[in-house]
Amino acid sequence: MSLRANRVAEQIKKELGDIIGRKLKDPRLGFVTVTDVEVTGDLQQATIYISTLGTDEEREETLKTLERAKGFIRSEIGHRIRLRKTPEITFKFDSSIEYGNKIEQLLRSIKEDEEA
Repeated sequence: MSLRANRVAEQIKKELGDIIGRKLKDPRLGFVTVTDVEVTGDLQQATIYISTLGTDEEREETLKTLERAKGFIRSEIGHRIRLRKTPEITFKFDSSIEYGNKIEQLLRSIKEDEEA
């Protein structure tokens, strides 16, 4: 990824935290953390990785809510970041945090078994 794409991704990530935290008032939206943003080299596409708490159903509802608000979020990003064209955005779950927690839990259980 180019240096410019990295800078744009970081700026989008920063603005998204504010937009999702303060501007979206949908009660179906759970606690959402933007973990990463990947922007293509031509700045046409942005993949936004999110992490959220709750059951699988609540997480799916959060993702659907974000998809419905995509137009609003994109226009807000367009107002805040000066780009010739605002990237198309896609939301995806970041499973790395869950994966890390699972590994940590497994390591803890191995350690407990060795101590027993």
